[in-house]
Amino acid sequence: MPKCSFTLRWIDTVKLPDQGQTDYFDERTTGLGLRISSAGRKSWFVMYRHAGRLRRYTLGTFPALGLADAREKAKALLHEAALGNDPASEKQVKRGAVTFGQLAEQYIELHAKARKKSWKEDQRILDHDALPLWKNVKAHEIKRRDIIALLDKIVLRAPIQANRTLALVRKLFNWAISRDLLEINPCAQVQMPAKENKKDRVLSEDEIVKFWITLSSASMSELSRLCLQFQLVTAQRKGEIVIAEWCEFDLNNGWWTIPSEKVKNKLSHRVPLSPSALSLLEKIKLISGESRWLFPSAKGDKPIRDTSIDHALHKNEALFQIPPFTPHDLRRTAASHMTSLGVSRLTVSKILNHSESGITAVYDRHSYDREKRAALMLWSDRLLDMAAAKQKCR
Repeated sequence: MPKCSFTLRWIDTVKLPDQGQTDYFDERTTGLGLRISSAGRKSWFVMYRHAGRLRRYTLGTFPALGLADAREKAKALLHEAALGNDPASEKQVKRGAVTFGQLAEQYIELHAKARKKSWKEDQRILDHDALPLWKNVKAHEIKRRDIIALLDKIVLRAPIQANRTLALVRKLFNWAISRDLLEINPCAQVQMPAKENKKDRVLSEDEIVKFWITLSSASMSELSRLCLQFQLVTAQRKGEIVIAEWCEFDLNNGWWTIPSEKVKNKLSHRVPLSPSALSLLEKIKLISGESRWLFPSAKGDKPIRDTSIDHALHKNEALFQIPPFTPHDLRRTAASHMTSLGVSRLTVSKILNHSESGITAVYDRHSYDREKRAALMLWSDRLLDMAAAKQKCR
């Protein structure tokens, strides 16, 4: 395809093809092209790549869209493509007066899958309530009253789930607005339909001991038992524990390095392994065998589902004879007790791998390794002391 430096004079005087059309490309603006037909029609377009495929996007016709404006539009579109977006696909959806189903598909493919480890939960929420109702409805036709009617239906069976649905649908519509697919978010000024309970469950020392001792007789798999104990000992996220692989562990030096792609804040995280944690890992290895996963599923080369840990704990609530709690409460419990033992809140935050701001957050990943190890050793010793004291009283 011929290239030249586009000028207004050249565009006005360029020879028309004898038949069909000819594409020319601008030497100054990469990807910008001008298609000229034998009938004299001149239309701007941009060529770019998305997911390895060459894509074409029509900008408009000349002279309605001038040269300078065409170059600016081309640069903006190429910037979007460089970010991983597919402007041509989004334009096709918009041209067809996007339905909610199409909008949901675009959101999952272009946003959720690329940015959220929990995108499958977004898909599940949409599939369960929103899509059965609105899949073929034009997105711009959905009004605030429709949002409220959906939430009223959900809140009768699952109040907190109604909140989650509203949050997701609101985010989906905001994303559509940011992509110029819609102009109005029907979720605006819609209140959360259910009152959220503050998540602040922390097990007392007596409850920890009851849980730890009774766990051996609980009706659950040995891997589920070990997973719960490992979470209490290390204070790490359940989701990062169940997908852990043996290659992440340096057992000789006592480190677990969680890779960035598995971490919520996308920054790799080093977890010191206390003697209690190392002991649990030995037991886990006896069960996991040659699997690359610490907690392998019985169905193929994959880890167990993190929800299976929640189900196992819920199933045995009555056995523990303490108020109900979740796996995440074990993480919060470990953090709270470390603080009560005199560990600084900053060190606990480093152990929990909470998100930080500022450039030092990137370069300061390992500066607290010594403090983290000391804190988790202290917590390990305290757990052993609590269990030993309980055994003496029995």
